Amino acid sequence: MPEMSLYGWFHTVMGIIALLSGLYSLIRYKVISSKNTSAKIFLTCTLIAALTALTLYKQGGFGVGHMLAVLTLLALIVGRINEQGLLFGWLTPYFQAICYTSLFLFHSIPAITDGLRRLPVDDPIITTLTDPLLMNFYAAFFLIYIVVLVMQMIWVRRNT
Repeated sequence: MPEMSLYGWFHTVMGIIALLSGLYSLIRYKVISSKNTSAKIFLTCTLIAALTALTLYKQGGFGVGHMLAVLTLLALIVGRINEQGLLFGWLTPYFQAICYTSLFLFHSIPAITDGLRRLPVDDPIITTLTDPLLMNFYAAFFLIYIVVLVMQMIWVRRNT
């Protein structure tokens, strides 16, 4: 795997800032809402990471990383529209939670993939995208996503 460019590092730093601020916001407020500064940072850095991802990974054409970036942009748009109460009526807070929580999953998949394929620098942990370790990470991330989403649905129901 080639060394990361300055642009690649910018993309990575935006993703890390997004994950940390989003995690803080989720722990502190139980759901992501752009009313909170930490969530604004999460959503803005996520937007930047998604847009930069669309210009990365040029080899091989449109790939999984690009698809996750598109899904991220759609989740950001639908989540924001839901925050304004323009869709889904009484289900709005549920769809907002689904959209914004999905962003964590969309960040995690390429992050773990690239991390395991690049580190350690001289001897990466995985060399193929079908490595069982990588598949186990994907399964764990999906399970965590489902658990967090269920917890949010319960919290939203109790607080609306």
